[in-house]
Amino acid sequence: MNLPNKLTLSRIFLVPVFMLIIIPIPTWVLNSSILGFMRPQMYYINDFILNYGNYIAALVFIIAASTDGLDGYIARKRQQITRFGKFLDPIADKLLVAAALIALVERGDLTSWAATVIIGREFIVTGLRLVAAGEGMVIAASKWGKIKTVTQMVAIIAALIKNYPITFFVDFPFDRYAMFAAVLATIYSGYEYIVINKDVIDFNK
Repeated sequence: MNLPNKLTLSRIFLVPVFMLIIIPIPTWVLNSSILGFMRPQMYYINDFILNYGNYIAALVFIIAASTDGLDGYIARKRQQITRFGKFLDPIADKLLVAAALIALVERGDLTSWAATVIIGREFIVTGLRLVAAGEGMVIAASKWGKIKTVTQMVAIIAALIKNYPITFFVDFPFDRYAMFAAVLATIYSGYEYIVINKDVIDFNK
């Protein structure tokens, strides 16, 4: 397995690490009689997660997200583009973003509407790419697709770190405005993909 594919796989492996750090142990587990002997330790873990989990998870997210552009760059530079890499890379990207959005919703830091729009757009574009691939066509990433990715990353990180260090200087909900911008970019990029590639979808068939 080449280096780009290893980097892509590392992004996938970091997803469960991210989830373990940011999501507290469920109440039903805490109240389980089987694990009663570990209850004090589990409460301690939950307290740590609730107070510091977002910040550590943000670091993990940044590390994972940084491998996104890196694996593609190395693959192109070393001419190590493979079918496995083409298959795995978009899956890794979507898993990372979806995990972060779901975790933020569960922690009450993000509305489920925003998460649904972003994740729904990914399903639509992925479906469009699959249809195009079946016809021997390749749908390349657009400028707005890249803008969408950047705005999503910025918004997610801002939500994870709870606008730190902006909160030291001004009480401004940067994460909310960043997420709003990410949702708009997500909607428009999805619309653009459909309009540009409308010939892929034949509504008469």
